[in-house]
Amino acid sequence: MAPRPTPADKFSFGLWTVGWQARDPFGDATRPELDAVEAVHRLAELGAYGITFHDDDLLPFGANAATRDAHLTRFRRALDETGMVVPMVTSNLFTHPVFKDGGFTSNDRDARRYALRKALRAVDLAAELGAGTFVLWGGREGAEYDLAKDVRAALDRYREAVDLLCQYVVAQGYELRFAIEPKPNEPRGDILLPTVGHALAFIATLARPELVGLNPEVGHEQMAGLNFVHGIAQALWQGKLFHLDLNGQRGVKYDQDLVFGHGDLLNAFALVDLLENGGPGGGPAYDGPRHFDYKPSRTEDRTGVWASAEANMRTYLLLKERAAAFRADPEVTAALAMSRVDELTTPTLAPGETHAGLRADRTAFEEYDVTAAGARGYHFVRLNQLAVEHLLGAR
Repeated sequence: MAPRPTPADKFSFGLWTVGWQARDPFGDATRPELDAVEAVHRLAELGAYGITFHDDDLLPFGANAATRDAHLTRFRRALDETGMVVPMVTSNLFTHPVFKDGGFTSNDRDARRYALRKALRAVDLAAELGAGTFVLWGGREGAEYDLAKDVRAALDRYREAVDLLCQYVVAQGYELRFAIEPKPNEPRGDILLPTVGHALAFIATLARPELVGLNPEVGHEQMAGLNFVHGIAQALWQGKLFHLDLNGQRGVKYDQDLVFGHGDLLNAFALVDLLENGGPGGGPAYDGPRHFDYKPSRTEDRTGVWASAEANMRTYLLLKERAAAFRADPEVTAALAMSRVDELTTPTLAPGETHAGLRADRTAFEEYDVTAAGARGYHFVRLNQLAVEHLLGAR
């Protein structure tokens, strides 16, 4: 029997996920609009702890102050009634036609200034609701035609925008960090900062890099043929995993946004193992929200929406259980030793050793038996088979 989620699990959902009406480029909506207050209550009933949103998900685009206040008052009341929190907020800089060539990197300077003002308003809203993270997904920051965009200038403008946002939160005294969400393409032909590696390199150029990290998404890395677990590991290694988006993806194609685990299940297992058991001494490597950015299938009615939301959490918890059993298995411990996995944590150089010491050590080269070392197996297949057997409940 699958464990039931609780707020202690820190599961959160985007309002745009359960609220997706299933409209796509080839078909009209198959579900009615979902009220944000209902979303808060239903997710709380399912055991979630948080809900996130784009500014335009909660507050209608272009709404006057009275309309905004009315929507926000109802939303706040729902949060108070359920104990739900808002761990992350973001700004929609991709839906309205004004952003068709981007927000922060549009060729139109006036459009860029409008995008910055809109983002600043969303930052104020995030701080007002107690969010700790503000995600920056540049879905329109890119191009379809190489000659239509000066990429170097676009990156200058991107950096200018993020630097200004950082200056603003510092000036306002907000306890808020930014997380860049990479994606290679869709809706643009090519999106700037397409992968975890691109985003990390960009962050290093910022005036306040300590305030900016990553919000990697399963499907966004996998749709480019990349390994999501490796991307998360590098973000953790560099102290830049500020948030993450969980969903499912089946191979190199469009962004599917399936339920978490309903794609590459073995990679999802390795991901949960990393997040939950990959820290120093075997503790959690990540303590932030387990955020689901998926889309309930277009074939589902409203009942199916909530069933799919629950499926994300159940799958994560089942994988967490399987990962714990995997780590507690003596045969796994032996297989890890046989594969020398833990040996990688030992520095290649001895304490205090320099290149001179390495050059003088004949056992490291002249007396090293490369033939024997080359013949030795690492037994990785055995290790992976044990993971598969635990994942399938055979052990």
